[in-house]
Amino acid sequence: MNVIDALNRDQLKDGVPQFRTGDTVKVYSKVVEGGKERVQMFEGVVVVRKGGGAGASITVRRVAHGVGVEKTFLVHSPRVERIEVGKRGIVRRSRLYYLSEKIGKAARIREKKAAK
Repeated sequence: MNVIDALNRDQLKDGVPQFRTGDTVKVYSKVVEGGKERVQMFEGVVVVRKGGGAGASITVRRVAHGVGVEKTFLVHSPRVERIEVGKRGIVRRSRLYYLSEKIGKAARIREKKAAK
């Protein structure tokens, strides 16, 4: 067994939910302002999921005040407190870069119905 693989496995978080691109997620990240630290929530659609293991990252997109905002988070970072999955989306691509050109209702993603 490789030493690097063992170190990466130790750094993985336990409570990361299963999600894909197209899903709407809430990412709670720790933000340092001055001397204080607080938790800030960022909710949006997962546009890209890159990498694997401890270096896995996601890009989340939302529209705030008519302006599209994209943020990239490391999934297993100590700065990310937790990730909650809201809606499951039905998409046919692994990277949804086309959403940046869409506005309003055109940027909607079909929602997967919950099994009862």
